[in-house]
Amino acid sequence: MKTKTLTVDAMLLCTALILSYVESVLPLSPGIPGIKLGLPNAAILFALYRLGWKHAGAISLLRVLLVGLLFGNLFTLAYSAAGAALSLAVMAWLKAAGKFSPAAVSVAGGVTHNGGQILVAMALLETAEIGYYLPVLCLSGTLAGLCVGLASALLLNRIPK
Repeated sequence: MKTKTLTVDAMLLCTALILSYVESVLPLSPGIPGIKLGLPNAAILFALYRLGWKHAGAISLLRVLLVGLLFGNLFTLAYSAAGAALSLAVMAWLKAAGKFSPAAVSVAGGVTHNGGQILVAMALLETAEIGYYLPVLCLSGTLAGLCVGLASALLLNRIPK
């Protein structure tokens, strides 16, 4: 791997970690459990568009592990890992299709991240009743994904390749 690419990967990982920390300490959510802006996804989306899905996946995996160790517990790690994996898979697929804007890709990522978390909650709590919460999370994932996607599109347009 080139030194420049490794450096960009490291900077994006650090950016994602900082954004995760900001999300954990600032009251950015509307007080509804599980709803966040998804700020770290801006770094992942940037990596996906500039470096490809393998780099985005590595950055996402390392971010999930480090955030889980630093700010969470085993349960938050499980929820975050499932959401991040599903989200990245969908975002990479949509980006590869070449028919969707970064904002649309981010919206899909936000919604599927929440879907992955609901699936883990259903498995861990051994109940499907938690699925009632999915419409709320889909709405929040759409709104947050749109905000993050528009911000990421702006960064992609303004930061030279």
